[in-house]
Amino acid sequence: MRLAELSERSGVAAATIKYYLREGLLAPGRQINATTAEYDEDHLRRLRLVRSLIQVGRLPVATVREVLGHIDDDSLGRTIRMGAALWALPQVPEPDEDDEFVRTARQEVDQLLHTLGWSNAQALVTISPSYRSLVVALAAFRRLGHDWGAERMAPYARLMHEAAVLDLDFVDTRPSEAERAETAVLGAVLAEPMLLALRRLAQEEESARRYGFE
Repeated sequence: MRLAELSERSGVAAATIKYYLREGLLAPGRQINATTAEYDEDHLRRLRLVRSLIQVGRLPVATVREVLGHIDDDSLGRTIRMGAALWALPQVPEPDEDDEFVRTARQEVDQLLHTLGWSNAQALVTISPSYRSLVVALAAFRRLGHDWGAERMAPYARLMHEAAVLDLDFVDTRPSEAERAETAVLGAVLAEPMLLALRRLAQEEESARRYGFE
């Protein structure tokens, strides 16, 4: 398809597509002549991914470029490839290791992973932003006087593992490694807000059942 058709099918203005091409977010089309290139379904899929990351995920172009670089890196194994793409998304800052609440939270999270038997997660703690995010959130709870620890978190963690199985079952249906990584990223950018909304709706439903509307 030519640029005009790619624009029509994607709903993205031709000028925006040219900008993405210049920024390296979209691979060049196959040159037909000096002024015309041809694009295919892979370009259309990638263009939709880029638009989702920028418009829905509110990611800056530089971050999108980094995420796409990991998605396209054939030298990485599947776990690291998906992980690297996800880790390139915005993350919480590094926790302050001099903070006593952070140290206590880290111990609680390590205990949780040990209790759950998540040995693979334990192996990734030095590089996983998700581990750092959990430590930072738990430290904030502790700082406010809330007694969240490994025992309280364990039932939530087991529910999240069930969700992870569903996530990766769907990822495994994709035909290529790049598309699997793309699906994992879209799950983080698009599905996580849906899951958060479902959790809040469930809380509203349960609150109404327990306490009524008064």
